[in-house]
Amino acid sequence: MTELTELTAEALVDGYRKGDFSPVDATRAVLRRIEEVDPAVNAFVRLDAETALAQAEASAERWRRGEPQGLVDGVPVSVKDILLMRGGPTLRGSRTVRADGAWEEDAPSVARLREHGAVFVGRTTTPEFGWKGVTDSPLSGVTRNPYDLSRTSGGSSGGSAAAVALGAGPLSLGTDGGGSVRIPAAFCGIFGLKPTYGRVPLYPASAFGTLAHVGPMTRDAADAALMMDVITGADWRDWTQLGPVEGGFREGLRGGVRGLRVAFSPSFGGQVAVRPAVAAAVRKAVEGLAGLGAYVEEADPDVTDPVEAFHTLWFSGAARVTQNLSPAQRALLDPGLREICAQGSGVSALTYLAAVDARAALGRRMGRFHSSYDLLVTPTLPLTAFEAGAEVPKGSGLRRWTGWTPFTYPFNLTQQPAATVPVGVDADGLPVGLQIVGARHADALVLRAAHTLYEAGIAGIPAPTPS
Repeated sequence: MTELTELTAEALVDGYRKGDFSPVDATRAVLRRIEEVDPAVNAFVRLDAETALAQAEASAERWRRGEPQGLVDGVPVSVKDILLMRGGPTLRGSRTVRADGAWEEDAPSVARLREHGAVFVGRTTTPEFGWKGVTDSPLSGVTRNPYDLSRTSGGSSGGSAAAVALGAGPLSLGTDGGGSVRIPAAFCGIFGLKPTYGRVPLYPASAFGTLAHVGPMTRDAADAALMMDVITGADWRDWTQLGPVEGGFREGLRGGVRGLRVAFSPSFGGQVAVRPAVAAAVRKAVEGLAGLGAYVEEADPDVTDPVEAFHTLWFSGAARVTQNLSPAQRALLDPGLREICAQGSGVSALTYLAAVDARAALGRRMGRFHSSYDLLVTPTLPLTAFEAGAEVPKGSGLRRWTGWTPFTYPFNLTQQPAATVPVGVDADGLPVGLQIVGARHADALVLRAAHTLYEAGIAGIPAPTPS
C-alpha cells in the first residue's frame, strides 16, 4: 500500500471514514517509506515505530466504532526536534542537550495534535537550536534535498520539509523565526505557513522571542487549514496567544480570490537580485492569480532592508539560549552558532531597544501598506536550493544565511502571516516558491488565496522520486 504515502491528510481521513484502509495501513506505509528514503536524505533524528503503530491501532479501533477522536485521528505526523514531545528527548540538534530526564511534557501544538488522535512517527532534523536557514548540525549531520541529494533541504525546519515531500507523513510541525518554515518548504516543493504570531501557542517561549512562530508544513493549503484548526487551540502556558478564531480555517478556504487587491513585488523595488528562473515562475503564477479575478498590480512595500535590526534580535537570542553552557559545551557548538553568540552577547540594552524600535516602524509601514492591499506576493526566495552543508551558496560572497533570505525574515519582524506555495521548477528540476503575505490576523485569507492557486493547478509540482 505504498500509494498511501502519496495521500493528503484529508484524503487519509476520508479513507478511514469510508473503510477503504486503516490508520495502521497508512502508518505502516509511512514507516516503510522512511526506511527506504531516510538513509539518503536524513530527515529524521529519531523514530518510534512501536509507539506509532500502537497509536495507529488505537485509532483504527476508534474508526471501527465510528468514534474518531478528532480531526486528524490516525494521520501520521512528524515534529521538528525543537518542540517538546513527551516520551523522548528534544535535543534541538545539539550535543550540549542531555538526553536523559523525564521528558513528560508536550508543546502546545503537539498536545493539540495528540488530543485529535494524530500518530507521531518521529522527530525531524534541525540545525542547532534552529539558528540558521539550512539544516545541518554537529548532532545529526546534513539533511538533503529530496529533489537533488547534493543540495540543501533549507532550514531550519529542513527535516520536516523533506519528510513531507517524500511521503514520510503528510503533516509536520515546524518553527519559523526568520523563514524556517517557508525556506525549506520552498526548497522542497511543499506548502508552509508562518501564522500570525500568537495564533499557534508556543511553550517554552523561544529564546528568539517574538520572532519565533510555530506553523504547519503540508502537501497543500487544505491540509494546512486542517492542521491549523487543530493546533490553534488555546493553551494557558503561552501568555501571548491570541484569542479563538471565528469559524474554522477549513471553512475559510472557500471564496476564491476574485476582487482581492494584490500587490506583486518581484524584487522589493530592485533591492533583491532574483534568479531569472525564479522570477519567471513567480511572475507566471501571479498572472494566473490575476486570471482568477484578483486585482494585481506591481507595488513595493517600504521594506528598507531591516537585516541589522533582525541580526541584533536574532544574535541576542542565540546568546541567550547558550548563556549557561560551560566552556567545554561551547566547544561542541556549530562554529557559526558560536560566532553569532559571541556577537549577540555584546549587544547593549540600548542597541537592542533601537532594534525593537526599527521593528515597530517596519510593522507600521506594513500596516499602512495593507490598508491599500489585501495581500502581498513575492518570491519566497531569490534562488533555488544550493549545495548541502553550506550556510550560504559557495562563491556568493555572503556571510550569513540572512543574505539569501531577504523575502522571509522581514515578516517575522512584523509578525504577519506568510505562506509559500510551489509554483514551478528551474532548469535543474529544483522547486520554486511563491510567498503570500497578509496583514496581521489575516491567516485565513492567506490560506484561501493559496488554496485557490492549488485548485486552479497553478500551485503544486510533481513529488520527488524516492531513491
